[in-house]
Amino acid sequence: MSLTDRLAQFALTDARHLPDSAKRIMALSLIDWMGCAIAGRDEPVSHVVRRLAQDEGGAPQAHLVGGGQAPARMAALVNGTISHALDYDDTHFAHIGHPSVVVVPSALAIAERCGADGAALQDAALIGAELSVRVGLWLGRGHYETGFHQTATAGAFGAAAAAGRLLGFDADQMAATLGLVATRASGLKAQFGTMGKPFNAGIAASNGVEAALLVANGLVPNPYALEDFGASHADYNMSDALEGIGSKWIFEDVSHKFHACCHGLLAALEAFAEVAPERQDIAAITVHTHPRWLSVCNQPDPQTGLGCKFSYRAVLAMAMAGHDTSRLETFSDGFAQAPELVALRDRVQVVGDESVSETGTHLVLRMNNGSEKRVAHDLLAPMTFETRRAKIMAKATALMGSARAERVARLVEGRDAPSCLARELAG
Repeated sequence: MSLTDRLAQFALTDARHLPDSAKRIMALSLIDWMGCAIAGRDEPVSHVVRRLAQDEGGAPQAHLVGGGQAPARMAALVNGTISHALDYDDTHFAHIGHPSVVVVPSALAIAERCGADGAALQDAALIGAELSVRVGLWLGRGHYETGFHQTATAGAFGAAAAAGRLLGFDADQMAATLGLVATRASGLKAQFGTMGKPFNAGIAASNGVEAALLVANGLVPNPYALEDFGASHADYNMSDALEGIGSKWIFEDVSHKFHACCHGLLAALEAFAEVAPERQDIAAITVHTHPRWLSVCNQPDPQTGLGCKFSYRAVLAMAMAGHDTSRLETFSDGFAQAPELVALRDRVQVVGDESVSETGTHLVLRMNNGSEKRVAHDLLAPMTFETRRAKIMAKATALMGSARAERVARLVEGRDAPSCLARELAG
């Protein structure tokens, strides 16, 4: 069976066969996504894409984050971009990508358009997220290291699958949708640190919606173009990437952010938290990180708050100064240029270390008295569901206030209608 056929069949998995454990994690990611979207609605890039939707107009099929309605395809673009504007959404390390920020906007736009219920929305988002991670795993790290943004390239396939499922596609239509979106899948890491990065998520969500709607309207593409896409992009064994699909849910290993910066920096910040009470005694820090992160989040001297979100030196300087890196306001242009923090950056050295896992970081701290301390953290360290939910609710409260966070959680965990979630985003 071809890759496309296997993915198409998986996308149509009977909802009764979706495990509760995966559904619960998807619900947490949806709460997390809502918080990121609502908090990001007034970012500069958010105004840009929302203005585009307002200028173009069109059928009011789905709500926009921050207000207004637009056709489903445009809503997916706007909401995908806005929800990734803060770069605070979930990440999956199997392919180094952000699954929810692409798949959820696509699923929500189509769910609103066709009047699907809340259960169908969340099941489609779960299927799409798992499929995007699997495709990302198949494309492999070479694809990422070459310069492609897996969030956008692999994510487009998950967005298309979620949209097709909600539209009631059969296996042939689903295969056609995956084939068609292959010709649209795009996004470059060169956009990191600019407004172009969240736009990558938006175009992937929009591409998924567009492909599904075109197939629904009768467009007949090459349904196996995904294989051709892989021939020029993939560097991983297909059988390994799809091992256990439908019975083993890789998405359950998704990592949620609890610091408002690139996920590659989080392990370093969590490690530093262990010695934070001694921060005044730290003379210098050497960060040992996997070499793959050096091209992602190692800007040595960022000049903007956005740039600081991709800088080991900047975030550890903030931590040494006692600033809360979970707060959005910490990553402002003023902080980026504050003389105290600029001076502290020079105490931080970053080295690539193949012995460190991609999800971990080792810190070597030289203390003022000449002694040395070592601390480490790995983001894949086990976390109970209850602990994860508590941390996500704390983050959601910080992003949108306690009353709204509790209301969003009730809507999501009660599997309320997509229109209720959409109106919450627009309000």
